[in-house]
Amino acid sequence: MIDTRDLGRRAGAMRRYHRDVPLPARLGIDVIGIPAGDHIILDVRLESVVEGVLVSGTASAAVTGQCARCLDLLTDRLEVPLTELFAYPDTATDGTTDPDEVSRVVDGLVDLGPVVRDAVLLALPQAPLCREDCPGLCPECGGKRAELGPDHRHETIDPRWAALKQRLRGTEEENE
Repeated sequence: MIDTRDLGRRAGAMRRYHRDVPLPARLGIDVIGIPAGDHIILDVRLESVVEGVLVSGTASAAVTGQCARCLDLLTDRLEVPLTELFAYPDTATDGTTDPDEVSRVVDGLVDLGPVVRDAVLLALPQAPLCREDCPGLCPECGGKRAELGPDHRHETIDPRWAALKQRLRGTEEENE
């Protein structure tokens, strides 16, 4: 929450804010996110406009997760842009917009929590990678392809021929 009362309601007034906000709960998706207790850094500018307060700036935080291909732990830095209009009560926006369409200034305060949460969740990759060319895991043995080398192979037999191979293997042992 940021108090807008010191900003005033005169259009054109502007204030900058820098906040280091601890997260009470994890923010993210299953494979990547910002852990609980970590901080989101907000650098925002609040501008008084005719209809309310325009908030613009960035939110940044360290994210941790798991590579979608090789399952290694990964860490990265995420910075997302923020732009949101918070409408004053009893203005023209009350009659022209739905209640959930525009954020509102409530008792002189703007709540950036939902705005930051939505921006962060939309910016997180659905399938994070430790690096763009991550080769992933071998589907046969589960080893990391990056560590297995280029000559790593598995003998694959068509399941329809597997019984014949088992039978022939027995005759090979008898011939020896």
